[in-house]
Amino acid sequence: MRWRYAILGGTAAAAAATAVHDLVQTRHAILRNFPVVGHGRFLVERIGPELRQYIVTGNDEERPFSRDQRSWVYASSKLENNYFGFGTDNDVERGEGYPIIKHRTFTGPGAAVMPHAQEEIRLPCAKVMGAARGRRHAFRPGSVVNISGMSFGSLSGKAVEALNKGALAAGCLQNTGEGALAPHHRHGGDIVFQIGTSYFGCRDDRGRFDLARLVDVVQSAPVRAIEVKLSQGAKPGLGGMLPGPKVSREIAEIRGIPEGVDCASPSRHTAFHDVDSMLDFVEQVADATGLPVGIKSAVGNLAVWDELTEAMARGGRGVDFVNVDGGEGGTGAAPMIFADSVAYPFRVGFAEVHRRFVQAGLADDVVFIGAGKLGIPENAVVAFALGVDMVNVGREAMMALGCIQAQKCHTDHCPVGVATQDPRYTRGLDVTLKSERVANYVRSLRRDLLKVSEAVGVVHPGLIGPGDVDLLDGTRTAEGLAEVYGYDPSWPRLAPRLVEEIEAIMVAQDATHRAADEEPA
Repeated sequence: MRWRYAILGGTAAAAAATAVHDLVQTRHAILRNFPVVGHGRFLVERIGPELRQYIVTGNDEERPFSRDQRSWVYASSKLENNYFGFGTDNDVERGEGYPIIKHRTFTGPGAAVMPHAQEEIRLPCAKVMGAARGRRHAFRPGSVVNISGMSFGSLSGKAVEALNKGALAAGCLQNTGEGALAPHHRHGGDIVFQIGTSYFGCRDDRGRFDLARLVDVVQSAPVRAIEVKLSQGAKPGLGGMLPGPKVSREIAEIRGIPEGVDCASPSRHTAFHDVDSMLDFVEQVADATGLPVGIKSAVGNLAVWDELTEAMARGGRGVDFVNVDGGEGGTGAAPMIFADSVAYPFRVGFAEVHRRFVQAGLADDVVFIGAGKLGIPENAVVAFALGVDMVNVGREAMMALGCIQAQKCHTDHCPVGVATQDPRYTRGLDVTLKSERVANYVRSLRRDLLKVSEAVGVVHPGLIGPGDVDLLDGTRTAEGLAEVYGYDPSWPRLAPRLVEEIEAIMVAQDATHRAADEEPA
């Protein structure tokens, strides 16, 4: 019995000490007025997101990703049953802007007719990146689903390594993010090297862009393209921020910055200052490396897109791809005002950009990439209908790694070791297992895109057009995507030659799989 009294006595002494401290401290009024019990309020506040996530909210209420969306990603990454039973629980009756994909009753032009389109069938891009401008290393990306720019620093080394190995297994691209090309990116997966405003990995000792260093970097790894980041949806018009607690010695050495100090990138580039000088920069980089070079940007003031399409229409210079990042994109850390209210959401922003390229006669010469919650099948389908050729997945790939949407990315206390540099948490991330889950997720998303393409009556998601999707206004009316976003119905989704090329690729794969299925065991 003595041990019980000892525990009770110790508990009482601790409570008394806490009460005394609470009564004399001046930082929290609630604790001065309600000593000891006031801590319950802070506890509930701290675990509020977890309580809402698992107990309070419904399947479709959470943001940024609902429980249903997360469940689909988790099940897909584990190759578990990712079907849903008993019908949709989305509020179709009262929702505004709810997308409806219009399936065809009969086959349509060249659609697959297998019982279920096989996930082993490749889904390459419908365009050859860099071909229009004659880049020496132009190539057709092997996957319409690729991994978005997430820097080593924002993510742990193990997370970056798992993403790279997953990209290798799935045959897709991994974007480095602006934090340079780290050793964790060098595990065989193809790379898109991102040049940010701080020029990490390709800058001189004074922080200025260094072309020679860039050439050395891209030649040292399987870099397939170069992306110049103008801005990102999560913090448009604001330079990237890596909080000091995440700046480990390794990251500091890779980036060339002080250890443990907040790393704030400038909001603008210094190597160029307008559209004209940016195009000179793009051509300089493309000539030196031979690689396709494109830009990534959120969409705000539209004048820059008018200037870009006008300059490219004159000929001679141009970008090989445009990656439009929606304002609903994610990040490790950003001021609330930027995350909430700066830059258009993806559908609006991309439609404004794409329409300008179409009107200038440039759409077939540029590969369009979209990002911003497009790793969920229905969002991806709408993006393809609006004109994207590929989608980049960021937070969805993180969920495949094990992210539980704890929303602690900015604190360095990510409980699953994805968005942290703390060994206490990163030790729990198994690279081999998580890389397999990343690959499974990418394949599952491609499989669903292929199934939807089949339902619409085409062989490839890049052939889904704005006429194939309507947006509902509850149960009252439906309006076509083209009408909502100002697309001319006469605009072709792709040039006939591009349609013929991708149809030939997909039909040949279909025939190969049919022949394999018909071979006797």
